[in-house]
Amino acid sequence: MKREYHKWWSPELGRDMELLVFGHDGLPAVVFPTSQARFYEFEDRGMVDAVKDKLECGKLQLFCVDSVDAESWYNRDVGADWRIARQIQYENYILREVIPLVRQRNHRPHLATVGCSFGGYHAVNMALRHPHVFSGCLSMSGAYDLKGLGFLHGYYSDEVYFNMPLDYVPNISDHHYLERLRHNTYVLATGVHDQCWNDNERLAAALRAKHVPVRLDVWGDNTGHDWPWWQRMAQVYL
Repeated sequence: MKREYHKWWSPELGRDMELLVFGHDGLPAVVFPTSQARFYEFEDRGMVDAVKDKLECGKLQLFCVDSVDAESWYNRDVGADWRIARQIQYENYILREVIPLVRQRNHRPHLATVGCSFGGYHAVNMALRHPHVFSGCLSMSGAYDLKGLGFLHGYYSDEVYFNMPLDYVPNISDHHYLERLRHNTYVLATGVHDQCWNDNERLAAALRAKHVPVRLDVWGDNTGHDWPWWQRMAQVYL
């Protein structure tokens, strides 16, 4: 399996950023790590190995990015306004620095986002905010209610609103934006013992209310919020 390591100084974030690329062709997917985790998490946790056959035969290519969660949502040393500002800088890093690398390495017309848990939030938020860039999303046990998780301590602004899918999706009214969403593919997978099940039900309902096709799968068999189940989900959906 082809494996590439990349590191460069990010103008958007003002720091070095690293990522790993797995595979040589196929559907390109930007993979977001879980809360405050690193770009090598997907490999370390057995997720890359779980889809090794698809990577080796050229059906899938993964671009595993680093996170700045410790500098944004989880940064207790700064105000909530700075936390959301750092999130926006991170989004710009993905769009202006990572996506050009993806397009340089892979010319396929489609592009997906992938993530588990808090990485599922990033995957969903990025895909829904930029449906002209990302044509699909796979979120496994995604957590979307960041206000309920207490990250912002009551702080709210336009920047916060437009990074809360459970808030902005019900209010989307732009026809062209909705049409783009309706032509994309969204998969939300969770489990019967997953603490994020309710978030996924709420998001799926909001998308369906806008006539955006979404596949919500609630896994049985005691499925919970952990890597063994996410490995199985990756094998099914990627």
